[in-house]
Amino acid sequence: MYAVIKTGGKQYRVAVGDILRVESLNADEGSSIELDDVLMVADGDEIKTGSDVAEGTTVTASVRGHGRGDKIRVYKFRRRKNYRLTQGHRQNFTELEITAIGGKSA
Repeated sequence: MYAVIKTGGKQYRVAVGDILRVESLNADEGSSIELDDVLMVADGDEIKTGSDVAEGTTVTASVRGHGRGDKIRVYKFRRRKNYRLTQGHRQNFTELEITAIGGKSA
């Protein structure tokens, strides 16, 4: 059984027991959260999408922790203009462990 959820402007394919990093969520470490924006649920050959899924199906996850990703370097320059700019960025994330899909846990 797996589901497709949407959080932080991105879509993720998740199954029970999966660990994923999503955009930073406002939740305490060790707490349980429910993700309501479920786009699709598949259980074997039975697939539910659209309004079938939107009514009451949730994905439950526990928050494993918060962190920051690896630093990426942003380098801008204009040729022949003596313009160079180096900038770094680290994105915040929340690490989740999927515990149940639609009330069914492992």
